[in-house]
Amino acid sequence: MHIIESGIGELIHPPDLDAFRQWNREKKSRALLDKVMTEEEAVARFVYDGCYIGTELYGTVRCPMTLVREVVRQGKQDLRVAGQGVTELDLWLGAGLVKTLDITYIGLEVFGVSSALRRAVESGQVEKVVEWSNGGITWRFKAASMGVPFIPARAMLGTDTLKYSAAKVVECPFTGVKVCLIPALILDVGLIHVHRADRYGNAQIEGISGFAFEMSRACKRLIISAEEIVDSEVIRRAPDRTMIPYYLVDAVVHAPYGAHPGEMVYCYARDEEQLREWVSASRAEESTQVYLDKYVHNLADHQAYLDLVGRERLETLRAEEEDRR
Repeated sequence: MHIIESGIGELIHPPDLDAFRQWNREKKSRALLDKVMTEEEAVARFVYDGCYIGTELYGTVRCPMTLVREVVRQGKQDLRVAGQGVTELDLWLGAGLVKTLDITYIGLEVFGVSSALRRAVESGQVEKVVEWSNGGITWRFKAASMGVPFIPARAMLGTDTLKYSAAKVVECPFTGVKVCLIPALILDVGLIHVHRADRYGNAQIEGISGFAFEMSRACKRLIISAEEIVDSEVIRRAPDRTMIPYYLVDAVVHAPYGAHPGEMVYCYARDEEQLREWVSASRAEESTQVYLDKYVHNLADHQAYLDLVGRERLETLRAEEEDRR
């Protein structure tokens, strides 16, 4: 195909699809193994310095915050990060853990732009930022899950998002029209928060599914955190709702309120008060570290975090979500 245009962004993690297929054959067991472990165990076992890691969903919805905080707690360094985030990626940026970014955006929605991102990029802590559209990053995961090197689309054509990506524009060999080729993306580690899972890793999601289907199939290692761990019989009663099958999953972490201070549809509303606390703290490096000490470093685990937030506050958020239904 004739290449008409190339984005100036670097392909941070060129996909080796044959190696990925071999990894899945050799490393992903089809046996029904008990994969329940703590967030400390899961992050220590599967997340490592310099890994290419991704989080799933966007805004403050269903973010894997208990896993994100544990990555900060363990001080993983030089992370190459893919995703579209608000609080979760902001936390990693504020903690100084991120080296490169494959992102659609990192913003704070109604609270404005990210001070942590601006500071990390302007200081040189983040060495590279490559941009994609929301659909583009999803299709990158989809290409990897399909075992193909790219997906053709008409998204991003004629935009600066294309310019700052690593996509290419080609002439379609069938019609001659311009087509954007979006390259596959394979993660070393993926983090996804779900509504329920069994101990083997079969996971179900309520409401918006985001790009959990695509990303879960584009990870070498996948850590699932779940609001509740249920018996496999519960999963089997509605097999059509199982977004992620067990054989894709490497660890299952029980994490009630695991998306806090974000929201979990049908479970609890987002915590506007704590989100404002982070937005205010993240404006300066010193106050960012005070926040991280309070909510991460000085706490042993997720249960200690919930104790700090307080049962009354959490129940209020659950009631707010019930009132919306």
